[in-house]
Amino acid sequence: QVQLVESGGGLVQPGGSLRLSCAGSGFTFSMYFMSWYRQAPGKERELVAGITTSGSSTSYADSMKGRFTISRDNAKNTVYLQMNSLNPEDTAVYYCNARRHGTGLVYWGQGTQVTVSS
Repeated sequence: QVQLVESGGGLVQPGGSLRLSCAGSGFTFSMYFMSWYRQAPGKERELVAGITTSGSSTSYADSMKGRFTISRDNAKNTVYLQMNSLNPEDTAVYYCNARRHGTGLVYWGQGTQVTVSS
């Protein structure tokens, strides 16, 4: 059974930091491109960051560059999202995504809520 379980969300003050984790199971984690997406109330889901299977290459949405860092530990089947300098516009449900190129296989986590508020 494939599972992606996010954790680490919560309430943080503006300017604060959070580290999200996403643990995968039931599939060969190291063969999947991993991404983080987010969806704010009333808005479409948007891509936050992505990381290649080996972790050698990362990409970010423009508004997250310099503030967010995606990383992965294939030995632990886990992908992380370090979020710094958070502002209220970062408030959203953050989702983990696993995608295997060339197969059409895509998995989603259940999401973790991040709220940035004073």
